[in-house]
Formats: sequence, C-alpha cells, structure tokens
Amino acid sequence: MARDEMMTLFGEAREPASDETWPDAPLAERMRPRSLDEFVGQGHLVGEGRLVRRILDEGGPLPSLILWGGPGTGKTTLARLLARMSGSQFAALSAVGSGIKEVREALAEARGARRRGRRTVLFIDEIHRFNKAQQDALLPAVEDGTIVLIGATTENPSFEVNAALLSRCRVLVLNALGEDEVAAILRRALSDPVRGVGSLRPAVSEEDLMRLARAAAGDARVALSTLEAAAMASAPDRGGERRLDWPLIAEALGRARYAFDRQGEDFYNLISAFIKSLRNSDANAAVYWLARMIEGGADPMFVARRLCILASEDVGLADPQAMVQASTAAQITHLIGLPEALYPLTQATIYLARAPKSNLVKTAYSAAAADAAESAREPVPMHLRNAVTPLMKGVGYGQGYRYAHDDPSARDEMPCLPPGLMGRDYLQDEGSGASTSTER
Repeated sequence: MARDEMMTLFGEAREPASDETWPDAPLAERMRPRSLDEFVGQGHLVGEGRLVRRILDEGGPLPSLILWGGPGTGKTTLARLLARMSGSQFAALSAVGSGIKEVREALAEARGARRRGRRTVLFIDEIHRFNKAQQDALLPAVEDGTIVLIGATTENPSFEVNAALLSRCRVLVLNALGEDEVAAILRRALSDPVRGVGSLRPAVSEEDLMRLARAAAGDARVALSTLEAAAMASAPDRGGERRLDWPLIAEALGRARYAFDRQGEDFYNLISAFIKSLRNSDANAAVYWLARMIEGGADPMFVARRLCILASEDVGLADPQAMVQASTAAQITHLIGLPEALYPLTQATIYLARAPKSNLVKTAYSAAAADAAESAREPVPMHLRNAVTPLMKGVGYGQGYRYAHDDPSARDEMPCLPPGLMGRDYLQDEGSGASTSTER
C-alpha cells in the first residue's frame, strides 16, 4: 500500500484498509491490537456484556466518547477498533499541532463521506489541549451526526472539556494496566517474529519481565518501547540469542518510569498522597511519595513550601520544632538545590511524619475568622485602644487597661474580646476533637 493512500486531505493518518503496519514503526505501534480479542485490559469496558462490547455486538450507532486515562492505557487503540468494527471511516487529529483550520478541513471531509453513505469517527488526541473556540467548532458536527467524536485525554474532562461538548459525549475511564496485563503484552511482543521482536531472539527471565511490567506503571507504551530499546542495544551471542538482563533493561527504561506532567492531575494526586501520608504519620509512605515527586522532576522548592505549610497546619503546637525543621529544610534547599537537597527534604519529611499532630492552629484561626466576618463592625473595646493624643485619652482611650506584667490578675479579669464575643474559646483542644496527637 502506498503511504499517500493512508493520508487524508488534511495530512493526518487514515486508518489503513488492511492490518498493514509500517515495518519501521515503533514496537508499540506495530503491536497495536487489531481486534478486541487482542485488546488487553479495560475489562470493565470491553468485557462480555460491558458497554463497549454491547454497543458493537448490538450493531447500534456508535456514540461520541471521551476516553479518559493515563498514557499507554489503550485510548488510541480503542478508538481505532471502534471505528473499524462499526464500519466507520477513521480520521485522526492531535490537539497539540492542530487548530481551527485542521478541524474545519476534517469536518468538511466527514460531510463528504456522509454524503457517500459512510460515517466518520474523528479521533482527537490530547483533546484537553484544544481551547474553547476549537472545542466549540466541533459541536454542530457532533450534534447533527456528521462525525462520531472520540476524544482522548489524560486530564480530568470535568475541568478540561467544555460543558457543552462534554454533555454530548459519554465519558469512559480507562484504568492503568495491571502488572500481569503489561507482562502479557510484553510476552506477545517477545514471541511475535513479524510485528514484535521475536526475530531478534531476545531472552529475558520471568523475574526481569515482571520487574519491567511493574516499572512501566500501567503504561504499555513505556514497557514496549523499553523492551525494543533493550533488544536493539543487546548483542547476540554465538547462538544468535540476545540476553536482556535487568541492568540493560533499566538503562533502556531510564527516567521514563518517573515521568509526569508537572501541571497535570497526576502531579497534584502525588502531592495529595504525600501530604495525607504525612498527616497520617506514615513516614514510609511519605518518603516514597517524596521520591516519586523528586525523581519525576518536581520543583524541590514547591515540596519545601508544602512541608512548611504542613508543619504549622497539621503539627503546630504539638511540636513547635516542626516549623524549625521545615523552614530550615526550605532554606537549605534554596541554598544548595538538587541533588543534595533531597537529604534535608527527606529529613524534614521523616520528622514531620513522626511528630505528634495537632490541627489546633487551623481550627482556632478558622473559628476566629468566621466570627471576625460576622462581627466586622464590632468596635475595639476602649481599654484596649492606645491613647496617643490627649484628646484620645480624654474620650476614654486606654481607660481601664491593666499592664499584665505588673498586674498578673489582669490576665483573668481584663477581657480582650469585643463584648459580643465574650466567653468565646477558639482553643478548645481538650476533649473537643479540635486537636489530635498521634506518633509512630
């Protein structure tokens, strides 16, 4: 098949009529499933009696979909399979390099196909990168059935896809692949001499295979790319076999196993796990999440700032030294940077996780702030006002004030709250649930 026959008028790859794949394509592309029977994972969507399988088996119209899941979970593959099995034309755009012009060209071609009696599945990868105008341009074609839109996103569509477009699509969540599922994909690639790397005769132990499956963190593309790189980098022995041991695989894997989008939802999920582990006094988990962030490229000063916040918000007066540890770690991190800064950050993490916990500071301020909002016009009591001029003193400023250093009884007898808030106690930490103290 000529390559030009696989292109649309607007330059994007069209699903080939056959199962042919370019021989120089990456392994992950060559091993892309050609049927639902080859599709690994996402049993909650494609298993017997599940939504996607039911739609295809019943032959009903394919609805527009938003496929939400992490990298390498099968979003593009599922879109291609749905188009093929529903008899639709498949066209693809990437929101990274496409704009309104490309969208309009795609829709024009889809209208032409519809007049010829064939529907078009328009697949838009990274659809969350389209702005509002670009997403709005899709609405009429989705609504009148010119296209079946399948958008793929790694970000929460509730935040990244316009409400109008979201309401016209079903959202399907694709889960990260399990270790056994990634291992099954790797085994298929190892044994396939045509689409896989079987012709290279790679040999890898089951233990190392599972280590790679685990390190890929549910991303089949990472696993396959690593396997291909390791196989290509290894030299065959006298018998023509290529031994893929763990050091070679780890070198091929590189830092991909830690990669995450610093502005994406996964990053904020990691931060959430880090903070909640600290709050729960789980030092082991806290150090693990810290390592995930640092090795993934997180800004160490961002982590340091979060430690400073937690030192007051969740430890507070239960251990005042927590703020010293956190602020010192932040200063050292600012001074020396990575990689050495990981040590003070780890020390502060362990200290804060082990420290007794109290949210008294937070609850006290929150309660006081609520009262402050309701009593913003309450005047400051006259005895607490500073009489800096004779006139102010003459009208009563400072009258009745008692200096607590000379008059210790003033602490109990001189009120300092406005009259409307007399008796209010923001520090009810004993037996009220406002404070907790845990230590491991």
